Amino acid sequence: MTSHQPAQCCAVGVKHEGEAAGEVKLVGDVETYFAYPKDKSTTNAILILTDVLGHKFINVQLIADQFAANGFFVVVPDLFQGDPVPVNGENFDFGKWLPKHHTGLVDPVVSATLKHMREDLGCKWIGGVGYCFGAKYVARFQKKGGGLDAGYMAHPSFVAAEEFAAIDGPLSIAAAETDEIFPASKRHESEAILNKMDIAWQINLFSDVVHGFSVRADLSNKRAKFAKEQAFLQAVTWFNYHVTA
Repeated sequence: MTSHQPAQCCAVGVKHEGEAAGEVKLVGDVETYFAYPKDKSTTNAILILTDVLGHKFINVQLIADQFAANGFFVVVPDLFQGDPVPVNGENFDFGKWLPKHHTGLVDPVVSATLKHMREDLGCKWIGGVGYCFGAKYVARFQKKGGGLDAGYMAHPSFVAAEEFAAIDGPLSIAAAETDEIFPASKRHESEAILNKMDIAWQINLFSDVVHGFSVRADLSNKRAKFAKEQAFLQAVTWFNYHVTA
């Protein structure tokens, strides 16, 4: 693997304040959060594949709204059939939860969402954003014919080396200095794979932050706040270049 599997640290963080501006609708039987740019265009789109806290977590909805404010149509599906991990849940059995949310269940959600975006919503270019758990599915759907035109991962987890090596398109990664799931050894392994691939790629490493910083950072911490904001701008800049009609 180029990153370890999700663990308890993937559900630890700070819930942010704010009111979501998007809307929740069903795509088939999957609850999905939508955020629209000012002009309501769906041409340039972003599919957010969330961490284990899911699509209803206010932090990820606010991030979706931020992408929309930067001109992208944003779609955030429920990857967990209404069964996300609770934020900072005490005594939560992560080991029992994880096997219930394997690729055989998550892949169809991502595939159906992409099909809906392309065929029904008029999305011409789609960038995939994967936070922690969701990074695996950016890799799985950024392969040739997978449906994503470009990818961005922040503190990825559970990405197999063969999935990573199959990526066929530009990829940007935001990494934390301290990360048990994506430590320096796994980051260097990823870089070695990328160096052999004929794609545009970027890895930014942020000091003084831990796994999950781009979604769940403590915004009262000046360095964590800076890293979170810069990781978001990294994604926006990447997609402005690689996901525009």
